[in-house]
Amino acid sequence: MEGGFGFLGLHFSPNFDWYGWVILPLLIFAARVCDVTLGTMRIIFISRGKRNLAPFLGFVEVFIWIAIVGQIIKQAVSLPSYIGYASGFAAGNFVGMYIEDRLALGTLIVRAFLQRNAEAVIANLHSAGYGVTKVEGQGTAGPVQIIYTIIKRKDLATVRKIIHQHAPHAFLTIEEVRSAEAGVFPKSVKNQAALFGKKSK
Repeated sequence: MEGGFGFLGLHFSPNFDWYGWVILPLLIFAARVCDVTLGTMRIIFISRGKRNLAPFLGFVEVFIWIAIVGQIIKQAVSLPSYIGYASGFAAGNFVGMYIEDRLALGTLIVRAFLQRNAEAVIANLHSAGYGVTKVEGQGTAGPVQIIYTIIKRKDLATVRKIIHQHAPHAFLTIEEVRSAEAGVFPKSVKNQAALFGKKSK
């Protein structure tokens, strides 16, 4: 074996093009993750009526593309660069959705169809600070009570827990709400913590 060096069973010659085969693909991958992440979040925010955030994200997204991605892509002439481009695009979509999900922005409407224990569910939702509207209905198995509540997306897990505590088999439907006026929302988490036997700090 003359010249070069080995790594993980691979042999690299002294003339190996590190920039074209390793560094450039990684740069393309990182740049695509950044701009696609912003693009994914921008689309999600537009669909949820976040009109102030979407234009800002669009500006940063395009700036990254013009200043970084576009310049790097001009040098992409190898298969690893193409793979880095495609992988960055896929990863950017995932990262954008993950970040948006962690931010938990937006408003939801939760409908619960109950055959029993509706009053207990309503009382506990009220205790936690949520507004509730109840409607009498008729289902295939008999009379049901339909509970409507408009909540912040970050509160979905809490509301689900309250409902399932008293109605484990309740049928729930959850939808996005572009906007809501007035309404009743919790002012703090103290009531929610007390509801589950936790001391609020």
